[in-house]
Amino acid sequence: MPAVKSVLIANRGEIAVRVIRAARDLGLHTIAVYSELDRNALHVDLADEAWNIGPAPSAESYLNIPRILDVARESGADTIHPGYGFLAENAEFARAIMDAGLIWVGPSPEAIITMGDKIASRVAADRAGVASVPGTIEPLADVAGVRAFAEEHGFPVAIKAAHGGGGKGLKVVYEAADLEAAFESARREAEAWFANPEVYVERYLDKPRHIEAQIIVDSHGNAVFLGERDCSLQRRHQKLVEETPAPGFTDAQRTKLEEAALAIARATGYVNAGTVEFLMDTSGDLFFLEMNTRIQVEHTITEETTGIDLVAEQLRVAAGEPLSFDSVERSGHAIEFRINAEDPAGGFLPTPGKLSRYREPAGPWVRVDSGVCQGARISQYYDNLIAKLVVRGRDRDEAIRRSIRALNEFKIEGVETTIPAHLRILEGPDFAAGTIHTRLVEDSMDFTDLAAATSPAIPEDEELQEREITVEVGGRRFEVKYWSQVIASTGSGQRPAPRRKAPKLGNQQAAGIEAGVVVAPMQGTIVKVHHAAGESVRADEAVCVLEAMKMENEIKAPVDGDIVDLRVQPGDTVTAGAILMIIR
Repeated sequence: MPAVKSVLIANRGEIAVRVIRAARDLGLHTIAVYSELDRNALHVDLADEAWNIGPAPSAESYLNIPRILDVARESGADTIHPGYGFLAENAEFARAIMDAGLIWVGPSPEAIITMGDKIASRVAADRAGVASVPGTIEPLADVAGVRAFAEEHGFPVAIKAAHGGGGKGLKVVYEAADLEAAFESARREAEAWFANPEVYVERYLDKPRHIEAQIIVDSHGNAVFLGERDCSLQRRHQKLVEETPAPGFTDAQRTKLEEAALAIARATGYVNAGTVEFLMDTSGDLFFLEMNTRIQVEHTITEETTGIDLVAEQLRVAAGEPLSFDSVERSGHAIEFRINAEDPAGGFLPTPGKLSRYREPAGPWVRVDSGVCQGARISQYYDNLIAKLVVRGRDRDEAIRRSIRALNEFKIEGVETTIPAHLRILEGPDFAAGTIHTRLVEDSMDFTDLAAATSPAIPEDEELQEREITVEVGGRRFEVKYWSQVIASTGSGQRPAPRRKAPKLGNQQAAGIEAGVVVAPMQGTIVKVHHAAGESVRADEAVCVLEAMKMENEIKAPVDGDIVDLRVQPGDTVTAGAILMIIR
């Protein structure tokens, strides 16, 4: 690859690690960038060199275009790979790289603008003869436009960020009374994720499947469809489990998907890897949803069933080379599980924290893509993805059995994770039968009994620390957890006075705390307070909105009553367990 010698990876986490590995397989020099919080991250350690680009907030580091370009110049990088998220679908970033004489690993800025704008992409799909879900083709200035659309097409409707994807800035509304709050929330999330608050509205299909097409196009006229992925299993409109081939997907449907995806790519002059996403209704009809102009999180399962390194192909295409393959042969079945720092029992709320234990599964046809190791911290500043578990089998049944084994081998402690939810999904009859849809997880599955084991009650005047010991009983090995008193030495050699340990607070109030005390379930930022002090609220009514990991979470009143003590206002940063208000 003479045109590319060194690659700067403008990202972090597992995708940065993934790109570094592909680049090094091609014999390229790799350059990592990192925020101050990621100083000891895995991608920093694996790269040939690494550069600090700013403080922890992404706006001051991973979204800081001038600083990234400065590092590219100072390090001598000739190519920049954006990964996914952050600046991956930012046309301004792509254009700035090209204007600086560097190679951009992705499609043209013009294609990014067209397909990154969900409204413009719908128009492009229509020109290509591909049907979209009914919706508006202009950004909505106020909630009146949403209300008018809902009156014409009926509920539910989906309010969506016009310049983003991945479930960010997407709000589904089932009744008119919720339109205004959902419209404002979608705009705030769109601004936070994509620096553009524009939204549009479309009809929300009932129990559709989410089917996407992986394509890659080079500058020599080669355009290839590498198969479909079923990404229907989601929570909060973000994917949990993806698989290929899609269960029950016919060859005729696959042919239609391929023709539609490649037609859209041709209509926009698309070059490089991309994913064209569709919704499939209960009758089997496909509707264009959006196009992601970058590598997808779930590209891994396509790699496992085709044997093609998609990231390496991206780099080849960016260098002006033709694709390294002429045809695609797919075999076997692959499933990806997104291992996120979330609490399934608590509504999949993020659980940032330190990974006190981290052990990946292994064995034949088991792959783990991660950007962490034991001791790493999952921060509120970034996405809560810990790792991706990718499992392959000769057929779907074998892939499921192997997945259950691998998930049980995956050991993570220190934060709650989605692993218990993945196991429950695999054990359910709907997944086994392949009768899945985008609302299955949230509408038909109960995870409330998956709460983690709690620590024993801690006396008010002591602090205990969890420890682990291996014992043998009758020749059988057991791992036993226990809690021991923390004893530290003072400079005088005397034992220090005992410290009081704060009660653990979450969505549910800790024992002994008055029922009317509203606490933060996690660390984050208050973005909206719905009521003033002195106002009356009802149980389960939203009282404020907490943003954590760029996702908004509604905090609800635990009881009926009056707000007698309001302790937060928009813009305040709070820690987990902090008292937000008191309701009498």
